Amino acid sequence: MAALDTSAAPRLLPSYIQDSWWTPESPERASDILDASTGEPVCRVSTEGLDTAAAVAHARSSGQASLGQLTIHQRALRLKHLAAYLHEHREELYELSDRTGSTRRDHLIDVDGGIGTIRTFSSKGRKELPNANVIVDGAVEQLSRDGSFLGEHIYTRLTGVAVQINAFNFPVWGMLEKFAPSFIAGVPTIVKPASQTAYVTQACVRLMIDSGLIPAGALQLISGSARDLLDHLDHRDHVAFTGSANTAQLLRSHDNVANQGVRFTAETDSLNAAILGPDAAPDSVEFEAFIKSVTLEMTAKTGQKCTAIRRVIVPSAQVDPVVEALRARLESRVVLGDPRDADTTMGPLASTDQRDEVARAVDALVSAGGAVRVGGPESGTGSADASRGAFFPATVLSFAEPRTPAVHSVEAFGPVTSVLGYADVDDAVDLAALGGGSLVATVCTHDPEIAAEFTRGIASHHGRVLFLDRDDAKTSTGHGSPLPHLVHGGPGRAGGGEELGGIRAVKHYMQRTAVQGSPDLLTGVTGVWHRGAKAVTATPETVADGSAVHPFRKSLAELRIGDQFASGLRTVALEDITAFAESTGDTFYAHTNEEAATANPFFPRRVAHGYLLVAWAAGLFVEPAPGPVLANTGLENLSFQTPVTYDDSIRVTLTAKQIIPRETDDYGEVRWDTVLHNQHDEIVATYDVLTRVAKESKPEWV
Repeated sequence: MAALDTSAAPRLLPSYIQDSWWTPESPERASDILDASTGEPVCRVSTEGLDTAAAVAHARSSGQASLGQLTIHQRALRLKHLAAYLHEHREELYELSDRTGSTRRDHLIDVDGGIGTIRTFSSKGRKELPNANVIVDGAVEQLSRDGSFLGEHIYTRLTGVAVQINAFNFPVWGMLEKFAPSFIAGVPTIVKPASQTAYVTQACVRLMIDSGLIPAGALQLISGSARDLLDHLDHRDHVAFTGSANTAQLLRSHDNVANQGVRFTAETDSLNAAILGPDAAPDSVEFEAFIKSVTLEMTAKTGQKCTAIRRVIVPSAQVDPVVEALRARLESRVVLGDPRDADTTMGPLASTDQRDEVARAVDALVSAGGAVRVGGPESGTGSADASRGAFFPATVLSFAEPRTPAVHSVEAFGPVTSVLGYADVDDAVDLAALGGGSLVATVCTHDPEIAAEFTRGIASHHGRVLFLDRDDAKTSTGHGSPLPHLVHGGPGRAGGGEELGGIRAVKHYMQRTAVQGSPDLLTGVTGVWHRGAKAVTATPETVADGSAVHPFRKSLAELRIGDQFASGLRTVALEDITAFAESTGDTFYAHTNEEAATANPFFPRRVAHGYLLVAWAAGLFVEPAPGPVLANTGLENLSFQTPVTYDDSIRVTLTAKQIIPRETDDYGEVRWDTVLHNQHDEIVATYDVLTRVAKESKPEWV
C-alpha cells in the first residue's frame, strides 16, 4: 500500500463502495484535514455524489451472499489471517497515525489494540461457537408430556447490514472492534469513520481489501459524511455508534431508528471515575498504583479516550496529597510535543477545534468553582508550537464542593481531570453516581469488604469496574483498556449500549428466535440432535454380526448426527460398590454404611457412586480398537437423576449430538448425548461426552 502522499496538493480521500474505490469529481464542498501537530494539510474529505442506497443494497445482496457461503469458523479463521496481515503492515498505519497527534504508545493502543482484538475474536469464535451458521441458545424446553413437541432458542445472522459510525480518537481499533464480531456473525459492514482521522481508517481498510481475505460486499467505507445513509436502513440492519451524546440522540431520533426497527447501540460521553479507597494511605502500594493509573489515563491518547478518568474521587484528607503526587508524576514524565519527536510522551489533540472545545470545558469548570492545580490553558505548552498544533497541557483541577453540578456534567475531552474529596464510602458511591452512568470506574483498595461495598453501590452505574491493588497492579490491563473478552459500554450518559464482551458481541449482530417443533425438525434446524429424533442405532449384537457399524469406527466424514450406540445391561453388585469406595477413597456413608444410607430420604439403601456408573458407561459404549476417535476431551452437563443400588442394572445410549469440523486440523470435535437408564428404563444420569475424531477413516498412525 502506498503511503498517503502529502507532497502535492492534498488529495480527496477515497471511499470504498460496491467493491471499488470511489472519489467524487470536483466536489463543491470538501473539508480540509490538517496535521494535528503542524497544521499542514493531510487530505480533503467529501462524499458528494456517493450513492448510499447502492452501498446498502450491495451489502444486502453481494455481502450477505458471500459471507453466507462461509461458516462461523471459516469467517473466524479469515480474521486470524487478517490480523497477521495487518500486523505485518502496522508501521504504515503508525506513520499515518503520527499526523493525528498519536505517540508510539498511542499507536499500540489503537493499531496494535485493534489487531489484537480481531485476533481474540477469531480465537473465541473458533473455540466457543459451532462450525455452522446457527447457534443454539440455552437448554431445550419440553412442551409436551411425550416429548414430541419441543422449544428452544437459536441465533441466526441478521439479513441486513452493520453500519458502524466511529469516533475520531481510535481510527483503527474503533473500526476493528465492531467489524470483527459482525464479520464472524456473517453480517456485511459499512464503516463511517470520523472525518478528522478518516485517512488512517481508509489506509487500514485498503490493507484489509488488499489482503484478499474480505469477501465481496462484506466491507465498505464512507470517507466523510454519511449523508442519507440511515434513510435506507430498516429492521434488518444494525447501527453501532461511538461519539457524542448529542449525535447519538440525533441518530436515535431518525424515523427509521425510532419507528422502523433499525437496531441501534451507542457508546457516548462518560465521566469515568477513579476512586481511592479509605484504606489506601499515601505510603501504600495502592496509592502509588492509583496515581500511575490516573496519570496514564490523563495522557494516553492525550486524554481523548471515552474511558479516560475525568473524576478522581479520594478521601477528603487525601485531596492535596493526590494533587501533589499527580503534579510530580506529570511534571517528571510528560513531554508535550510532536509525536515524531523522540522525546515526546504526549501529543496534541486531534484538531484545533478539539483543543478549543477542551479549553471551553475547562473554563466552564473553573467558572463553576474549580481551581486549576496543575497545568491549565494559561500554563503554556513548553516547546510545543501552540500556534501551529492543537496542543493542550495536562491539567488537574480540584473542587471545594465536590457536588458541584458542572464537574459531574461537563466533560473536557482531553488531558484534564478533577479531584474530589469524599467523607466515607457511601459519600464516594453517591459522587460516582452523579456522573449519570459511565463506561468504567477504578476502585483502588486492598480490603475485600470495601471492594464488596463499592460493588453494591456503583456496579449498576457502570459497564465495567476495575479493582486495583498490590496483587494485580503489575498484571492489570488498566482502567482505560476495553478488552475483547469483557463488555464495553455503560448505562445512562455512557449511551446505554454494549460492545465487545466475547461471543456476546457476535450475538449483537444476530437475531435470537424461539423455535418450536418436533425433535426431528429441530434437529434439522439446529444441526444438533434432540432426544426423540430419528437415530441410526447400533447394538453389541448388530456390531458383532456386521450388520451395523459402531459410531466410534466412523471418521468425521462418515459420522452423521443421530448415529447411536445402545449397550446391553450391566448389573451392579455390592462388591462393586465396596471395591470402588476402597480403591478411590470415596467412603461417603451413602456407599458404605447401610443403616445411614437407608435413613437418607434420597436413597433406598447403599448406592453406587455416580462416578462408578459414569466409568462403567464408558466401558459399555467404548470401542477399544485404534480408529478415528482420538481422545476424550471432556464431560459436560452431568446430572444424576435416579440412584442405583446393588442388584440394579444400568445401560447406556450414546448418540452423536453435534459434529464440529476444525478448519485447520485433521480432526473435529464430536459431542455425544449420553443417557444412562436402569433396568426399569428410568433415567439414571445424563451428560455430554466430548471427543476428538479424525477426519479420515484410517489415520496414518493406525
